[in-house]
Amino acid sequence: MTAQFQQRSIWAGLQRGALGRCPHCGEGRLFSSYLKVAPTCSACGHEIGLYRADDGPAYFTILIVGHLVVAPLLFLEFVRTWPVIWVMAILLPTIVILALVLLPRVKGAFVGVQWAVGDRSGRLP
Repeated sequence: MTAQFQQRSIWAGLQRGALGRCPHCGEGRLFSSYLKVAPTCSACGHEIGLYRADDGPAYFTILIVGHLVVAPLLFLEFVRTWPVIWVMAILLPTIVILALVLLPRVKGAFVGVQWAVGDRSGRLP
């Protein structure tokens, strides 16, 4: 292992990425738009565009939303007693908004962990 690899913390990468910051320095912006990772960090020049998240963030976002919204529905009485249209009118916007809010944070955390373990484009160093 190189000295640079040993200094990288998974927790720091996870936090910085989830906040939308460059995992290398924690200062520059990670995204150039909603989900597009910037090619380089504006603060430190680190090439963050080389980290490929692919379908991982979408999978984890679905997993999180499912546990936060769908699982509790099994225990809530209103799901069985209210008319279906009312339940859907509440649940669908909730699920969509929660997924849209979580997706960039999960993708940032995913890229931060990739940075911490040195994984670029699916290849370990």
